[in-house]
Amino acid sequence: MSTYTTDVHAQRVGHLGLITLNRPKALNALSLAMVRELSLVLQAWQDDAQVLAVVVRGSNKEGPFGAFCAGGDIRYFHQAALSGDVTLEDFFTEEYSLNHLIQHYAKPYIALMDGIVMGGGMGISQGAALRVVTERTKMAMPETHIGLFPDVGGGFFLSRCHGPNCPAHMGEYLALTGHVLRAGESLHVGLADVCVDSSALPAMWDALCQQDWASGEAVVAWLHQHGKATTEQALAISPAWRSAPTDTVFGLPTVAAIEQALQGTDDWSVHTLKALQLQSPLMLCVTLEQIRRGRHMTLADALRMERDLVRHCFQTDHLSRRGVRSETVEGIRALAVDKDHAPKWQPACIADVTPEMVLPFFESPWPAAAHPLRHLS
Repeated sequence: MSTYTTDVHAQRVGHLGLITLNRPKALNALSLAMVRELSLVLQAWQDDAQVLAVVVRGSNKEGPFGAFCAGGDIRYFHQAALSGDVTLEDFFTEEYSLNHLIQHYAKPYIALMDGIVMGGGMGISQGAALRVVTERTKMAMPETHIGLFPDVGGGFFLSRCHGPNCPAHMGEYLALTGHVLRAGESLHVGLADVCVDSSALPAMWDALCQQDWASGEAVVAWLHQHGKATTEQALAISPAWRSAPTDTVFGLPTVAAIEQALQGTDDWSVHTLKALQLQSPLMLCVTLEQIRRGRHMTLADALRMERDLVRHCFQTDHLSRRGVRSETVEGIRALAVDKDHAPKWQPACIADVTPEMVLPFFESPWPAAAHPLRHLS
């Protein structure tokens, strides 16, 4: 089986299903068409006994494989929200369903996460049986930059960051600040499994295609061995947050308390506070609540919660705000449309956000039997 749509190339080579995201000018940002194509291909290969494992990569703008995936197509989000395009609802329902499919995929699904891996790119990689990064990897969930929250299962996988030296509240830190993780950091916090040199990727891809694999597990084992030395080197680098009071600060109960705790003059506090002050105060508070709730949810329940949240982001009826007046549309305008990087957040200060503004985000607009993700289990 081979399918070559404009933005997704999928083919079976031997016992491997190979997927290349092919929208390099947009850093492989996901469109609705791409989400649908990925879902169809993965469902078909899951039922194909000849396919033992699936490998997904980005395409080339710079570096061997370019960017993996920079997220969802936020320009489309902006246009759809302003025009009342109902496919915006379909996008999130189908994207979150795809995230769930990958997390529970019946065969080893392997993500080669070279270059930029953000937002939706995390959604199609964090459920992988093997997550491979390189020295070029830039991994983040920066949604609070655009007045959104770390969706695509972020409430699930960020809240479960783990590792020998990983702070317990690393998820809160990553979700609120949008901190960009490099290869070693992603390994330290359990968001990647193996590191390889980016220059080795083309030969590695060719080797995968040329071998006659006996099982999907053999593919995973080969890649683990292939990246063993580089992984050890990446783990030897100590991240700055390891020596910072990350847990003490991001374990505090509210964003206001976190902001207050970051009033110090040390580099980490200054840098971290500056990152928070760029984000939507309202969505910082929503995000903190999301991570805290997600820590105790299954992936299916976390995705249902996030589907509720994203509806409220574009239709914030409890604050009488829709379309251009919503935090998300304003954030996308400032970052990607007008590019003035001067969003007018409402409220403008963290101290002005109240629980009455935050908690209605977590009330589902649908009864359980009619929820668009009711089929997830």
